[in-house]
Amino acid sequence: MKRKHRRFLALLGSMTLLGLAAALILGAFEDNLLFFYTPTQLAEKGPPGARFRLGGLVEEGSVAKDANGLTVRFRVTDLTNVVPVVYTGVLPDLFREGQGVVVEGEIDGAGLFAAAAVLAKHDENYMPKDVAEALKASGEWRGEEAE
Repeated sequence: MKRKHRRFLALLGSMTLLGLAAALILGAFEDNLLFFYTPTQLAEKGPPGARFRLGGLVEEGSVAKDANGLTVRFRVTDLTNVVPVVYTGVLPDLFREGQGVVVEGEIDGAGLFAAAAVLAKHDENYMPKDVAEALKASGEWRGEEAE
């Protein structure tokens, strides 16, 4: 075999091993690469770990403030499944029922999501991709693409 062929085979083998290693690493992190889980994904897969993000819509009629004024209980939905959330702190100004929200925190054994942070929809066009797809599938989508 010529020297040129050996170099080519060594380069080809190295590239194959590098590609295989990259595929294995990306496969191992596949679940962790998600920005957040929807209530349906949470119901199907279970909680991914100690702390994660949950995205969806604030369910109509679900917002209730406790007597202390800082603790708020509400439900996040993707119109298929619902997750109850409790948050202690000041809510963003744009937080309201029927709007998109992303909450970050942990879920307890009873299924209650204890949020450490609440991020509300920041403009009329923002909608988490998974939530938008769930809304389109249920026929409740009211975005620009629905026209």
